[in-house]
Amino acid sequence: MTAPVFVSTTIPYVNARPHLGHAFEYVQTDVYARHARSRGEQVFLSSGTDENSLKNVRAARAGGEPVRDLVDRHAAGFTALLSALGVVPDRFVRTSADADHAAGATAVWERMAARGDIYSRFYEGSYCVGCEQFLTSADLVSGCCPVHREQPVAVRERNYFFRLSRYQDEVIAALTDGRTRVTPAPRANEMLAMARAGLADISVSRSAERAGGWGIPVPGDPGQVMYVWVDALTSYVNALGGPRGGELYDRFWQGARRRVHVLGKDVARFHAVYWPAMLMSAGLPLPTDLVVHGHITSAGQKLSKTSGTVVDPVDLMDRYGAEALRYLMLADFSPWSDTDFTEPRLVARYNDDLANGLGNLVDRVTAMLHRYRGGTVPPPGTPGAPEAGLLAAATTACHASAEAFDRFEHREAVAHVWDLVRRTNAYLSEREPWRLARSAGEDAAAAAALDTVLHHAAGALATVARLIDPVLPATAGRLREVLGLRDAAHGPDGVVVTGLRVGTPPRLFPRLELSW
Repeated sequence: MTAPVFVSTTIPYVNARPHLGHAFEYVQTDVYARHARSRGEQVFLSSGTDENSLKNVRAARAGGEPVRDLVDRHAAGFTALLSALGVVPDRFVRTSADADHAAGATAVWERMAARGDIYSRFYEGSYCVGCEQFLTSADLVSGCCPVHREQPVAVRERNYFFRLSRYQDEVIAALTDGRTRVTPAPRANEMLAMARAGLADISVSRSAERAGGWGIPVPGDPGQVMYVWVDALTSYVNALGGPRGGELYDRFWQGARRRVHVLGKDVARFHAVYWPAMLMSAGLPLPTDLVVHGHITSAGQKLSKTSGTVVDPVDLMDRYGAEALRYLMLADFSPWSDTDFTEPRLVARYNDDLANGLGNLVDRVTAMLHRYRGGTVPPPGTPGAPEAGLLAAATTACHASAEAFDRFEHREAVAHVWDLVRRTNAYLSEREPWRLARSAGEDAAAAAALDTVLHHAAGALATVARLIDPVLPATAGRLREVLGLRDAAHGPDGVVVTGLRVGTPPRLFPRLELSW
């Protein structure tokens, strides 16, 4: 058995309800985890919510409610979104409520302090609550944070600092020698350029007074709470019980073949520079892969809870279905670049690929099996060049889609599967089983040829069912049920489908109409 794999989403702030960008990251992470499981790998999928952020405190104050009530309410929205999308984490860490997380964050802090990497001093600077970081004048545009378009707050207080500067050379080495791979390459180059430009020590705490007493206390100093990035980033190891050890931590972090974080480009520096340096200081293994996606935009504007530019994924699923939304994001959205969402884009992609493509193929094959062979997949006759071509297409789809998923190219992986769907539809048009059926009763050769076509078409559908399982798990389950398959392990050669009893499916993908 291969070594285990750890895969994580980031943990979003809970100052407001989730938007489509969160759904995209959840589905990306889920498809990579499902793909790894389909290869027989042990996978631990982690997610959670970042509840100790100052922006959560500010949002609660603005709404006149206790911070606990706000974070509980919005955390429930994120867990509901995961469930609606069919994403089931092995652990969901709520940083304000998870005892393992608090203990683990404290343990990481104490390890860094024991190395002499934590020190206290007064600091004065401009603090962006939206970014949860201090900004320099060079970071500002017209005096404002370029991301949140708000003026930062002037802050002077005693903070604890992490000696990030001590780890500059080691971080650069990890990003260049393959220990931590940042995908795509342009993001890796950005992170290297940032590290090579010089790393200054960073603030890793804030006053408990300014935080309203909300957060994880600094060990030995209850007047300070941990800065959100030290707190939040340690949630990855704390999902496994924390660095104190234990079976899950030993298996899925210490002993993992890959430790994969899926994240947005706006938090790349924290994951590619700050987090590895903290792990180095604490003496813990580094992440092996940082998969950095772009933003989802609407009318060219980045989706943001803070700015109020939001597309509600739950509303979209209520109107169009979870599988339609999953398919759009995985088949149509770039894994790396910003993508603009529109509802017509969702409807068109669903109708073209699912209703007219895969749905039509399933209807054709199952209908012919019932019409010509009583609903049972026949053994094949002697295959010819068309069958060899279809088998080659199936083999190519299996290998190419797996290789694309290994590179985190979900859009390319889905495209390879739909190449097989189109090739199978073309195969039926080429072989014309309806023509063979007209003479099959009197012509043994035609009857054998019809069996061959129906057998190979069913085999191709079995392969499609297996390949789409990470992408559309509910659809894959329905397709396996229709084909009489008991699992998703059928290969591309089609031999195992002989004798399967095929059901009469309801239409898998009824056409969608815009529901404005």
